[in-house]
Amino acid sequence: MSQIEHALKLRQTSHPFRMEDFLQKLVFFRDLSLQTKKEFESKIQSIPVKKGERIISEEEEARGVFFVQSGVVKLTKQDVDGNEIIVCIKQSGDVFAEACLFTNTNPVYPATATGLNDGMLYFLSRAELERELYHNPELALQMIGYMSDQLREMTTTLRDVALLDVFSKTVKTLERLGRKFNQNNTRWDIEIPLSTQEFATVVGATRESVSRVFGKLKKQGIIEIKPRKIMIVDSCMLCALMQKEY
Repeated sequence: MSQIEHALKLRQTSHPFRMEDFLQKLVFFRDLSLQTKKEFESKIQSIPVKKGERIISEEEEARGVFFVQSGVVKLTKQDVDGNEIIVCIKQSGDVFAEACLFTNTNPVYPATATGLNDGMLYFLSRAELERELYHNPELALQMIGYMSDQLREMTTTLRDVALLDVFSKTVKTLERLGRKFNQNNTRWDIEIPLSTQEFATVVGATRESVSRVFGKLKKQGIIEIKPRKIMIVDSCMLCALMQKEY
C-alpha cells in the first residue's frame, strides 16, 4: 500500500465545512455550476496533515491531485549531494500534483511535498478528475489556464534565481512571497512561514549570503526575523526598494 493510500485509509475525515465554499476559492472551480460542484463533493477526500509530515515523495506515483484547504506545503527536490531545494510553496486555495494528469507514462511526481505547519488537504483521484475534465470542457479550460499560470510563474522564478545577484533575488522573492501570504491585504506584518535556511534554498543561495541581505533589510526597517518566520514589516518600503533596484 502506497503512502497516500495508507493516509486516505487511516485519516479520511468528515468535511469540517461546506465543500462548496472551498471549491469557490479554487480558480478553476469558481465559475462552475452548483450542480457540477456538488458532484465533486462526494468524490473529494480530506487528509489532515501535521507539521513536517511528508505527503508525497519525489518519484512516487501520484495517484491524484491535492488541494490545500489550510496550512502551507513546501515542494522540494534534492540535489546530487542530498541538499533540499524548495521549488514551490503552496497555501490555501493552491493545487499540487496536477502534473500527474493526462500522461501515458508512469505518473510519478517530480518533487517531495511536506507540510510546513498543521493543515488540511483535499484529494481527488487522477481517474475521477480526468473523467470530469473529459466531459466538462469549461472545467478543462479552467484547469489548463491554471497550469499555464503556474508554469509562467515557475519560469519567472527560475529566471530570477539563475540571473540575479543574491541581493536582487532575495528582495524580489520577498516581494513575491509577501503578495502570496498577504491574506489580509495589509502593508505591514506580512508573515512568510520560512526559516532563513529554507528561504535560502528558495532563492538558490547560501544561508550566510541571505542572512547578510536580511541584516541590511532589518536595518532599514523592512523585515524582522522570528523563529521559523520572516516578517515583512513594511511592504511599501520593500516595493520602493524593488523599484530602485529594477
